[in-house]
Amino acid sequence: MAEVTVAGPDGTPLAGTDVVVAQTRHAVGFGCIGFELMDHANGRSSDPPYDNDFADRWLDLFNVATLPFYWGTFEPTQGAPRTAETLAAARWFADRGVTVKGHPLVWHTVQPRWLLDRPLDEVERLQRERIRRDVGDFAGVIDTWDAINEAVIMPVFTAEENAITPLARLKGRVETIRMAFDEARATNPGATLLLNDFDMSTAYECLIEAVLEAGIRIDRLGLQSHMHQGYWGEEKTLRILERFARYNIPIHFTESTLLSGELMPDHVVDLNDWQVESWPSTPEGEERQADEVERHYRTLLSHPAVEVINYWGLGDRGMWLGAPGGLLRGDGSPKPAYERLRSLVKGEWWHAPTTLRTDDAGRVRVDGFLGDYQVSLPDGGPAAALRLDRAGEQTAQVRLAG
Repeated sequence: MAEVTVAGPDGTPLAGTDVVVAQTRHAVGFGCIGFELMDHANGRSSDPPYDNDFADRWLDLFNVATLPFYWGTFEPTQGAPRTAETLAAARWFADRGVTVKGHPLVWHTVQPRWLLDRPLDEVERLQRERIRRDVGDFAGVIDTWDAINEAVIMPVFTAEENAITPLARLKGRVETIRMAFDEARATNPGATLLLNDFDMSTAYECLIEAVLEAGIRIDRLGLQSHMHQGYWGEEKTLRILERFARYNIPIHFTESTLLSGELMPDHVVDLNDWQVESWPSTPEGEERQADEVERHYRTLLSHPAVEVINYWGLGDRGMWLGAPGGLLRGDGSPKPAYERLRSLVKGEWWHAPTTLRTDDAGRVRVDGFLGDYQVSLPDGGPAAALRLDRAGEQTAQVRLAG
């Protein structure tokens, strides 16, 4: 809620005047991966009608994009990183008002084969150089990074051969994290750096505490919530939020997934182990997904520590594990979950253009969700920016400059 004094070009409050107040952006980040739009952003779409509609639906709902920097696919041949095409995609999103995050700088999975069998001191040198190169090349376009991903399991990971697990085993988790954060921050001091993990056990809490005690600054905490085995529910979600909010570090729910088809069996420990030929979306599953998406987002938005909610894939095409977790079906048509989420983000939680009349002192009261707004006259002309940046009452002044 804000009491806003609206002034004209000469600074005089506009008394008894109609003004239009419209929200332009949420303060909370509603994000999604932008992997599916990489080719489209580079002008090489294989299915233009699908991709054009997909892009429109993406941009109509989200304001934060996560782009892939998995080392093995970003630089499959040593010395030939896919910088140009990834930078083009990042700029495509940024030009449309979307904040872009890179994912991740350090991870033990999707590693380049050419890094195997190198001495560990060389692996470390190359990893440090990789961080500095990519953070530097993308500075100003991507200033938010998952600095390191899934460090809890990193030193004991055995599912696939890679060069980073042995390095993490040698250095230890805390020093491996320090390497990621120090190199990224030295290259881009203004970057926002996340520690990101799927492990919601006390092991992650212990690691966070050890990192903080070691003097490493964590800008944001990343919590993953791939709910392939069923929705966590409000109580579990709030318990997790309370546990991790105690560090007073803003929380990003970096990877959320809810299914619109059959759930993965409970006995599966590593989600990657569940491989099926077909995993369809079903009408019953789509109704369940819509309900759970709404409950999940309402729960997260209710907690003051949550800064970004990132869904892990808009469409079923190319979904991780082939799961029916997208908000769009394989043909690009919206599932009920897409419509339900949009009704929240651009409906219930959105201040549509509204005409208000100033009082004798040129004041109007604006009641809306935190974020950016625009104030203008009904017939157009000069406009002024307004930001609601804190809960509770605030006062502000805007000037409709000529």
